[in-house]
Amino acid sequence: MTTVTPSHFLTVLFFFLLISGGILGNAKAQAPGQGAWCVAKPSTSDEELQNNINYACTYVDCKMIRPGGVCFEPQKLENRASVAMNLYYQANGRNYWNCDFKGSGIIAVTDPSYGNCKYSFKK
Repeated sequence: MTTVTPSHFLTVLFFFLLISGGILGNAKAQAPGQGAWCVAKPSTSDEELQNNINYACTYVDCKMIRPGGVCFEPQKLENRASVAMNLYYQANGRNYWNCDFKGSGIIAVTDPSYGNCKYSFKK
């Protein structure tokens, strides 16, 4: 006879919730007034950041990170990649998988906008 321990039960429950979307549900399920933005993980290499910009800007208009755009300054690759990644994330339904970028993206729940650079947010 197999005995089900509390730790086995919790493990099964965790994986059930994980698979069913209860834990990794999309990022649209926020409390009223909250938002979700996609940004680059600080540990991401410059090569990965540039690849993310190239990929995202194939699908969305990235003029705001180009010279003269409101998000061009500061000229940090991480900032520009985060803006491009977020534009892609917002345009594609704000699902957690639209912010993966091969493990280099992360969902932020506080608005990463700075100065005149306003990160896109669609409800």
